[in-house]
This record gives sequence, C-alpha cells and structure tokens, in this order.
Amino acid sequence: MRRVHRRGLPGFGETGHVDAPLCLVTGSTGYLGGRLVPELLAAGHRVRCMARTPDKLRDHPWADRVEIVQADALDPDAVRRALDGVDVAYYLIHALGTGSHFGDTDRETARTFAGAAEAAGVGRIVYLGGLGPAAGSAARDSSPHLRSRAEVGEILLASRVPTAVLRAAVIIGSGSASFEMLRYLTERLPVMVTPRWVTSRIQPIAVRDVLRYLVGCAALPADVNRAFDIGGPDVLTYERMMQRYAVVAGLRRRRVVPVPLLSPWLSSHWVGLITPVPGSLARPLVESLRTEVVCHEHDIARYVPDPPQGLTTFDLALELALKRIRDADVATRWSSAGTAGAPSDPLPTDPDWSGGTLYEDVRESDVPASPAALWRVIEGVGGDNGWYSWALAWSVRGWLDRFVGGVGLRRGRRDPHRLRVGDSLDFWRVEEVVPGELLRLRAEMRLPGLAWLEFTLTCENGRTRYRQRALFHPRGLFGHAYWWCVWPFHGIVFGGMLRGITRAAARSD
Repeated sequence: MRRVHRRGLPGFGETGHVDAPLCLVTGSTGYLGGRLVPELLAAGHRVRCMARTPDKLRDHPWADRVEIVQADALDPDAVRRALDGVDVAYYLIHALGTGSHFGDTDRETARTFAGAAEAAGVGRIVYLGGLGPAAGSAARDSSPHLRSRAEVGEILLASRVPTAVLRAAVIIGSGSASFEMLRYLTERLPVMVTPRWVTSRIQPIAVRDVLRYLVGCAALPADVNRAFDIGGPDVLTYERMMQRYAVVAGLRRRRVVPVPLLSPWLSSHWVGLITPVPGSLARPLVESLRTEVVCHEHDIARYVPDPPQGLTTFDLALELALKRIRDADVATRWSSAGTAGAPSDPLPTDPDWSGGTLYEDVRESDVPASPAALWRVIEGVGGDNGWYSWALAWSVRGWLDRFVGGVGLRRGRRDPHRLRVGDSLDFWRVEEVVPGELLRLRAEMRLPGLAWLEFTLTCENGRTRYRQRALFHPRGLFGHAYWWCVWPFHGIVFGGMLRGITRAAARSD
C-alpha cells in the first residue's frame, strides 16, 4: 500500500488567512490542474496538491506556496489522508488515453475518491466532466469517453458530499489536446478529406472561463448538488472551427470535403498521423465529436456570474492561445499528465544497478565553450531544435513508434528554452533537471525495456566537460536482442549527437 508523503513547503498558508478554505487539487500535474492551482492561490485559498509523483511539481513557480501530498488515487487510505481537513476537493482525474479499459479505471477511482471524501468530512467536491447530449437515446449512443465522464459525475453526485459537476465540451487554450488537434489539422492540411463529425455542432469554451468557473464553485451554497453545463458564447461545427482558426492564424481558407467512409477508428489514426496527439488519446476525442455537444442550460450564471465583458469568444480564445505559444508562455500541456514510469521502476542512479542488466553507451568530450553556452544547448534539445544528429533516423524511429501506438516524436516541447521535471519532450519525459549540471530523460516510446538519455556538464581545471549516456534496461530476451540490433547505429546517432551539441555550443558562445 502506498504511503502518503506530506511535504510542508515554505510559505504554505501565507497566501491567505489561516481560516481560508483549504482546497485539494487532484490532477495537479495535468493540464487543467496545473493551471487551477495558481488561480486558487490568487483567490486567497490555501492549496494542497495530491500527486502520485510529487517531484513532477517541484519546478512549478507556485510549488513553494502549496502543500504537496503523495497518494495514488486508487489507494483509499492514502486518498483519505490527503483529504484530511479539506474544505473543497477538485476532482480532475481521468484515465483517458490509458487504454480501452479507461472506463473501469475511472469508475473505480471515482468510487474510491467519493468514499474517502465522505470519511474525511469534505465540504464540497468539484468535478470537471464532459458535455454530452441530453438524456435519452442520444446520450446512450454517445462515445465511451463521454459516457465514462457522465458516470463519474453520477458517482460523485450520489455521495454524501455536495458536488458540483461542470460539463464542458472542447476547451480552447494553449497546450490543450483539443486546441493542438485543431491547430495542427488546420495548419498542416490546406485541403482536407474529413469524416462526417466535422459537421457536428460544438460549443467550445476558453480555458480561462473554465478556470473561473472552477474557482467560483468553491463558494457554492452547501445545498447545491448538481451538474452544470458550461460553454462559451459560440456554437460552431468543427469545420467552422477550423475555418475560424485559419482566419485568426492568418492562413488561407481551408477546403474541407466530408466523406462518410472514415470511422472513428480510422479518424483517430488519421489525427494521430497529422497532429502530436497520439491515437490512444485521439480516438476518444474523435468519438466524442460524433454527437452534438451543446449546452442545454446556463444555470451556473446564478452562482458564478458572467464577467462584465461577457464570456470569451472562440476567436479571442484562439488569439490568446496563439499569443501564449508565440511568447513561449505555455504553462501546462495536454501531455503534462503523462508518467515517466512506475515508482517501482529502477533508476540509472541505483547503486551497482541492482535491477539487473544495464547497457550503456557513454561518450565524453571537452567543449570549446562556456558552461552556460553548453547548458543552453543541452536544455534546448528536442522539439524544433532537433537532436543534433542523424535527423532521418530520429524521424523514422518516431514514425515507427506512432505505428505501434506510441507517442512518436511530435509532442515537441512545452517551452523552447526551459525544461522542468515532468515535461514531455518528443518521445521522452524529463525525469531530472539540475540547472547547469544534469538533464536526464526517460523514454516513453514503445520499447522492450526501460531507456534513459542523460546529459552531464562539469567544469574541470577551467575546461567545460560534456558527458552523454544512453542507458537501456532490457526486459526478457527480446530486450537484449533489441539493444544489440540497434547498437551498430549508436555511433551515428549518439556519436553524431555528441559532435552536434559541442559544435552548437561553440557557435553560440
């Protein structure tokens, strides 16, 4: 059973009065959770974050202003302790993209959380679910993703804790999966043969309005126990959304030709090829667009009034998201919630590496550049900057990974210059960053084992020394065979990377 790890961080409680509501944010390593925390702090609330891997919150700018507890959402005792003394609990957990049985996981997690919240005497639960069709046959025919979201809402509403369920459709904001899917489809395909779901009506909502509703729900009266539809002021088809994106982004009008032949399964693979969103996540998103997702009421305005300037229009939400991307000011991304392996997995730093065989490819070189120049190159690897070696090999490996259902290379970076623990980086995840000294990445591609890529910078007698390690822990005979099959290419890929990084550092100094 997982132990709850509570870390009292400096400054906790200083953002509000000691009697200010204590809010627990689950999913704080994810896209919305990571954005909700600073909004709650700005509103004067005390905040506790629950995370399975607390270190992924270490580098967030607000980390020293919150309390962080470690807990697995499926561990009732750990969740109960995390909820101790909590006034408002934000439930932002879902298993979307984890496989075909995500509905079972969502159901079990929701029941665990509802029971723990009851036992802890929590004052309110706030849950962000999905906007689906009204009750009836259309609701029964909706996608598994929307049915799971609805079921989670029902489980939480049935608890003895007053619950507010916010039901949203497509969320538009820099870094959201829905926005990046829309962005890449529109930018990369001036002419599109599309499935019929592009004609379904959708009521998108800006992420800033979602956050405003989430924060506002902390002050709902105790007798409010219901679901609310939330959406922006515009109702559009997906085709219209793509055309509006083209206008806002300064692109030519897109030609869209809907055809009836593309099933959701085929559509998800098509989306997976064109956009950074992997097929495992694209499929439930695409399936959710088959049915109309439009608000049936706006009762939330009775408790959280619309802002004086009105809700954010679709065009303005696009403009704000694109500006964030241009300014390299994307706080969180859809891929933020990924995991860099189970906590029980061995680490390359384990003494004598007790986890079994650990293959290494180690390369070192003195660099005719300052440590600062070398670190800028190291921290800037991946994304648009590439990997400083045989580009075709990296591209082919990314395509192969996508072909077998992996994430591929196209996730890119959250920020073009800075990395923090937990960031996704193409088909890697940042496992450790020590500025100016160490960057360690763990592979999230489909592999018969565990893999890391480690960059180390040292200064010895006035010399800048660069050390690069590729590490692989094989699983079974196939894992060992895999290492020896790719070993002949290491000189080109990793040797080329060493030379490319040192040359780039020398040029930039």
